[in-house]
Order: sequence, then structure tokens, then C-alpha cells
Amino acid sequence: MATTVRSFAKVNIGLCIGSRRADGFHELRTVYQTIELHDRVTVSVGKGTGIELHCTTAGVPLDRTNTCWRVAERAVAQLGMAGRVRIEIEKQLPVQGGLGGASSNAVATLLALERELHRDLPFPEKLRLAAEVGSDLPLFLIGGTVLGVGRGEEVYPLPELPPIACVLITPGVPVSTPRAFADWDGMQASAKLTVSPPSDRINLFSSAVFCGLNDFLSRPSEAAGRLFSGVPAMESRGRAETQLLDLVRTGIANDFEKVVFPQHPELAEVKSILEAEGALYASLSGSGSAVFGLFGSPEAASTAAGRLQAHGTRAHVTTTVPRTQYWERLLEIDK
Repeated sequence: MATTVRSFAKVNIGLCIGSRRADGFHELRTVYQTIELHDRVTVSVGKGTGIELHCTTAGVPLDRTNTCWRVAERAVAQLGMAGRVRIEIEKQLPVQGGLGGASSNAVATLLALERELHRDLPFPEKLRLAAEVGSDLPLFLIGGTVLGVGRGEEVYPLPELPPIACVLITPGVPVSTPRAFADWDGMQASAKLTVSPPSDRINLFSSAVFCGLNDFLSRPSEAAGRLFSGVPAMESRGRAETQLLDLVRTGIANDFEKVVFPQHPELAEVKSILEAEGALYASLSGSGSAVFGLFGSPEAASTAAGRLQAHGTRAHVTTTVPRTQYWERLLEIDK
């Protein structure tokens, strides 16, 4: 028997890079949002020992460097179980695309493995194990709209946003996250006299999310007029559009755009096209290369995607996935 779990992608609604920490990582603030586009991960446990990993997609490592392997190795040890673990990954998400594909695959592996072994790790242990393997893993143990702090591994569920249409562009241009951080550090060093201190920027981002989102969810029109002069109140918009726009209009943006776009101007052009096609919000996801746009309706998203596809751009129409739906769909497991 085998267990198959959907492995959903994420996008980042804003990403603020702070100072480099003593452990070599950067302090981050971001809002993660899970989306419908997904891989599928199948796990089975048989006689013997060890781990075997199968995937036909180029660029996916099939050894201990793979996050799925590392999670499985730790989970089997913590659960005190024996057996040979076979992991099969059916990829739809791009490699090095900024969508958290490898991290999501690893969490799907953990959940499938628990079911195959008929043993569950306590939730705090799952979070700890996930954070040990990678910064993006813990968000996929929550799903929906999630605040990420620390190096991104410390996660907090935010108030739920209803589903909203999304157009995802996957240009197939690999972007190295370590290189993007290095470029960011170089840019900050050269401009240190003219930019705000990292701690100030981090605090502004946190304030926008904590105060802005929660205030907007309870009193969107009143809060918009009070906190952001010049931004019109949004009484006439639908609930999903109002709440999401209230969040993104706090001014949160993805800092990686400042270093990735100059090196990959085609990604900046894609963002501009999404905005011109009516996206309520468009951004690079993570360090890229995926770029996404959020739209007021599925029809608007489909129209925009169609126009992009007509010009040879690889565009996917998808939707954000709230936390409840995330777990309902994630756990539609094939046995």
C-alpha cells in the first residue's frame, strides 16, 4: 500500500529582509499564502531499511540533499520505526521557482509517512523537525495565510482570507536564493547611508501586518481611511477583494525584487504586464523566479492569463487556498 498527499505551493505577500543574524541567516518578515497549484508525493514503507527517492523532473536531487529524504530520515528515527521508505514525487511546481515546492514536498512526505507507519508525531515535534530541515517547511504544517518571522521558520496563522483568483507566471528561470541574499547584502552595504536600518524596516512590516490586517478584517473601510491617507475606502468591493487589498495596500512588498529584477528584467516586465492586465496586487514570490498576480474574479484572471499565453508566456490560473480548504484537500489521501 502507499499514501499520496497533495503538496501545495505558496506565494509571498510581501517579504522584508532584515539584518544578517549570528547564525548566518537573515531576519525576515513575510506573509505566506498557500495556493491551489500542487505536486503529488507518494510514500510507501516496505521491508528492509533506508530511503529511496524517485522523481523524473530534472534538477530534483535523489539523495540525502533532498528535503524529503532528510525529513523521512529524521521522522523514522523519532518515531522509532523500521522499514524501507520509498518516496515518489510527481512535480508540477518549478524547481527554484520561489513557490516552496521542495519544502511542501517534504511536509507532504512527513504527513504521508505518519499514515503509513500509523504513528503521529506531536505537532510541536513536527514543527521543530520541519524547521531543522528548512525555513519554508513549517508554513506547510499550518496552511492558508501565515505570518513568517525569524528566518521564516517561526510561523503564526493569520486571520483567514477567502479564496481569491491568482495568475501564476513560471518563466523557468532558476534563481539562486543564496545568491539573492548575497546581492541584497551587497546592495545594502553600498547604500547604508541612504536606507533605513534593517530593524526599522522589519518593525514597519510587522506593524503593517499585525495592525493593518486585523484592523481591516474587522473594520475595512474605517481603517483604510484612518491609516492610509489617499487610499480610498473600499465599501463597494466584495469581501475577498476588500480584505486582501486592505492587506497589500499597507505597502508591503518583496525586497528580493530590488536585486532579482535588475538581473532578470524579464521578470520585472511580467509583473508590469500583470498590473496592466488588472492585477490587484502583483509580486515576485520568494526570491523568484515565479511572479504572481491576484485578481478580483476568476474571469479577470482567466482573461489576463489568456492574453499572456497568447504572447508565449507560461501562465497558470489558480486560486489562493484558505487554511480549512488546505487541510481538507491535502488530506484527500489515496490509499
